[in-house]
Amino acid sequence: MVGEHLLEVKNLKTTFLTEMGSVVAVDGMSLHVDYGETLGLVGESGCGKSVTAESIMRLLDERTTKYEGEILFKGQDLLSLPEKKMVDIRGNEIAMIFQDAMTSLNPVYTIGNQIVETILTHQKVSKKEAYEKAIEMLRLTGIPSPEKRILEYPHEISGGMRQRVMIAMALSCKPSLLIADEPTTALDVTIQAQILDVINELKKELNMGVIMITHDLGVVAEVCTRVAVMYLGQVIEEAPVDNIFTNSLHPYTKGLLKSIPKIEGDRNKKLYTIEGIVPSLHNIPKGCRFAPRCSFADEQCRTQSPVLKETDGGHKVRCWHYEKIGQMEEKIDVTATS
Repeated sequence: MVGEHLLEVKNLKTTFLTEMGSVVAVDGMSLHVDYGETLGLVGESGCGKSVTAESIMRLLDERTTKYEGEILFKGQDLLSLPEKKMVDIRGNEIAMIFQDAMTSLNPVYTIGNQIVETILTHQKVSKKEAYEKAIEMLRLTGIPSPEKRILEYPHEISGGMRQRVMIAMALSCKPSLLIADEPTTALDVTIQAQILDVINELKKELNMGVIMITHDLGVVAEVCTRVAVMYLGQVIEEAPVDNIFTNSLHPYTKGLLKSIPKIEGDRNKKLYTIEGIVPSLHNIPKGCRFAPRCSFADEQCRTQSPVLKETDGGHKVRCWHYEKIGQMEEKIDVTATS
């Protein structure tokens, strides 16, 4: 259908049923991803980024997890599908690179066996063809001597190579959507750049949509088309990437940007930090969820919850005082972060 998004999440609510009662980890999430674009999902640890990704993939234990809303992938609601249908989609049409490559790979199987299993699960090819495709994918992701590496175990290769193996596995079935959850965490900057280049090149080649989950705003500036900033289970700001860096409207986004270390300036100056911590999901503040940590908060913020409001050019913000905050002089040079 013309104008249809590759992925459209509408008012997603993910609730965990725990011994201490129900906990809403993602609350009213709405976002979309188009073919050939990269959506950045950013925020502190505990904001709900990974739970959002796992909800899209329906990876959470549905005996203790309740989903509400819609997750439309190519126009089809994933939440309405039987599990058998989801198995066909996972790893085939929607793939995910998980945070920790070492724990995501099975230590007792060779790299080749793990990629081949993914291919054989979703595609009608022979084992020989699957092995040839696995070698091709390792070569595509920049792993030297893939014919040799395919016979090795995860512990025999470096962290950067393990992450490339995860990318090769995720892309082996040429998915339409890739979810990359912190794909460059704990890697040195040179390897980070190589990993991002690999994802970018394959995105262009396959016209793939990408959700890039990261806390690294340098990565966001380099590879993302649009950015959604999450806080305590909600999107609090969403905009084209340039707007986020040059005209952010939410105090939380402003705080994240001010926290980026600068090359220039006084090196003895203390780095900016956002006061306080992300509250527990068992104790979500009334009104604006960021109010307890916000210097702009007033009585309205503490008692009334703002909605995600669209301003200009697809810029959305969840804040009572976004107009005043948007006029602050703080501007961030996108190139200085990458």
